[in-house]
Amino acid sequence: MDAHIQKVYVPMTETGFYILLSLRKEQHGYGIVQQVEALTEGRVKLSPGTMYGSLSKMEKDGLITFVREEEKRKIYRITSLGREVLDLEIRRIERLYRDLKEALKNG
Repeated sequence: MDAHIQKVYVPMTETGFYILLSLRKEQHGYGIVQQVEALTEGRVKLSPGTMYGSLSKMEKDGLITFVREEEKRKIYRITSLGREVLDLEIRRIERLYRDLKEALKNG
């Protein structure tokens, strides 16, 4: 992973994180919006502008790829680089959580 990708995506925004998490299986934009809203119990609602801007940037940076079009909807999936970035972010969040638990345990 090159320095530009690491600088731009680690740490990730919530939007970026949930988009990559959703694209572990092929989906179109509206499917991503629905999955993120369901996963976060409505806490995160992706606006079309934010979501499609993020998809465009992630595709340009090689984190996701366009797979095909179905009924005028573009279907995307995560790439190996996208999985690498997502895994880095998951490990970062896990470290934060461990640190939080330790800090709370020690008062």
